[in-house]
Amino acid sequence: MSTAPIPPGPPVILCADDYGISEGVSAGIAELALAGRLSATSCMVTFPEWPTLARRLGGLRGRVAIGLHLNLTVGAPLGAMPAFAPGGAFPVISSVIGLALRGSIDAAEIEREAARQLGAFADATGFAPDFLDGHQHVHALPGVRKGMLAALAGLPVLVRDPSDTLARIIRRRMFAGKAMTLSALALGFGKAARAAGFSVNAGFSGFSDFDPSSPYARELEAAFTACGPRHLTMCHPGHADAALAARDSVTARREEEFAAVMAAGGLTERLWRPDRSRADIWSDANG
Repeated sequence: MSTAPIPPGPPVILCADDYGISEGVSAGIAELALAGRLSATSCMVTFPEWPTLARRLGGLRGRVAIGLHLNLTVGAPLGAMPAFAPGGAFPVISSVIGLALRGSIDAAEIEREAARQLGAFADATGFAPDFLDGHQHVHALPGVRKGMLAALAGLPVLVRDPSDTLARIIRRRMFAGKAMTLSALALGFGKAARAAGFSVNAGFSGFSDFDPSSPYARELEAAFTACGPRHLTMCHPGHADAALAARDSVTARREEEFAAVMAAGGLTERLWRPDRSRADIWSDANG
């Protein structure tokens, strides 16, 4: 596997998404955290393995920030959602985007499910999440964001803003179309989150087509360029297993991401790391 060095620059919050989607993915993320190769991981709490997988997070908490990866698009909700998931299964992301753009999201129903997932996180880990983001960025969509922010009221968390400035997106070049589309869908999200009293990142990257012909090491290098003042980049490393294959189309590619994050030169020098001695662990996350 080819590797590319991470260019020098300001600190970046590198977050491994999808802890909890399967044992293999969770094990890979834990390995990276223990090796000092991550800043954070966000957790899915809607699958049966979650209570067992949550037990190892206590040992990682001194090394990485740990958040909730709000899931509204894969599998089943933790409670009844007659309007959003009438058959007991979440809709696919394209359907959710359509509902959001038509103004057909029941924010109160989203708030109740987000509260259930927050509760499942705290019950299994014994602590509240440090931050919140969403699987397939669903948390930032119109309608969904209203319910999600209501469920978070009073929690001292950072909320992921998956948008970025046009100038930084163009400078980064890779997957610019994808980044601009998401920025449009998330228009106004960061402002709404800040108005509600939450910390928000400023700068976002890590997009991918998950195409094996595109070396992930190059994508990781690009994600660490043109960074915002409180930059967050996502990644999706892990070990593929049968449970993952049943839930997600990105399987073997996660192995390549795992290897690249583990091997990338210059990575550890760029990572923001949580300081648990601070009341607000995000207070020093500005570059």
